[in-house]
Amino acid sequence: MGVKKILFTGGGSAGHVTPNVGLIETFLREGWQVSYVGSIDGIEKEIIAPLDVDYHSVSSGKLRRYFSWQNFIDPVRIVLGVVQSFLLCRRLSPDVLFSKGGFISVPVVIGAWLNRIPVITHESDITPGLANKLCFPFAAHVCVTFPETVKMLDSAKVVLTGTPVRAAILSGNAAAGRDHLGLTSDRKILLFFGGSLGATAINVVVHASLPQLLENFQVVHICGAGNIRTDLASLQNYHQLEYLHEQFGDLLACADLVVSRAGANSIYELLLCRKPHILVPLSRLASRGDQIVNARTFANLGYSEVIEEEDLTAESLCAKIVSTLRDSDEIIARIDRFQSPDAMAVIRDLILTAVRDG
Repeated sequence: MGVKKILFTGGGSAGHVTPNVGLIETFLREGWQVSYVGSIDGIEKEIIAPLDVDYHSVSSGKLRRYFSWQNFIDPVRIVLGVVQSFLLCRRLSPDVLFSKGGFISVPVVIGAWLNRIPVITHESDITPGLANKLCFPFAAHVCVTFPETVKMLDSAKVVLTGTPVRAAILSGNAAAGRDHLGLTSDRKILLFFGGSLGATAINVVVHASLPQLLENFQVVHICGAGNIRTDLASLQNYHQLEYLHEQFGDLLACADLVVSRAGANSIYELLLCRKPHILVPLSRLASRGDQIVNARTFANLGYSEVIEEEDLTAESLCAKIVSTLRDSDEIIARIDRFQSPDAMAVIRDLILTAVRDG
């Protein structure tokens, strides 16, 4: 038998790409031929580039739940993407497709299915997004991160796998994280991040909170590309970063408290690393409300503290930080109850089974 081939897709945000990275590294080590399909200029191209795998782009559109003139154009782009994906899958002839979601995945999944290539999809959020809902009928297996999603979908296709997390996240070294930014061990470390593009609401309130926070804490602020404040660069104990990839696991390991958006991948990593955290979910004005569901679910389990975006102020943030740190031992004890499968192993086995049965 020749070299096995696997095709990956997913994009639109880092959350639809980064879980693929660990899987890609695993299959490359095992000698598979790996290719990736994404959009022409999406963030997925930037994230996948260091892996040195073949990258292919196809057309895609977004199906919006609100009125937009783009709604008249994007269906044409999706159809074009299906044609491109069909021809690409016919040419590459992969043994299996693994899809992490996002609207780029829709034409790729359909193109693979039309070529009778086994499809495995993955949903990180508790409530599935529209793109994944469209892909589910074409999938042999639907991987999900949380037990609540298994109950919600109620299908024999659904498998509780957890989310693949890069080894660098789970093996973060606290001392290396402190050394990277010159952090000291005599003050607690607060880590703020708002996702791959940053979060304006969090950034604004962090800046407003600095006079109070820097009296007692060291602040590491991952603020997103183009959001560095040069006028704050000289502040002692304040460290601004646009984006962090390789050293993120080390900084996560040394942080005493994390303030984050409520994307499913971020929450999952925080739970696996047993980190006390405060979630600031995207409001329904800027999303379909999936982050609100994520945040409330884990708040009800006692794992997460939450500040709704409309309630986020310098005062509410500082007060929540103090109370969360005060209760951190109890929070960590509750998080210790969180159990998850070995996502890499379970998904790898599903992929191998799909290739064997396909």
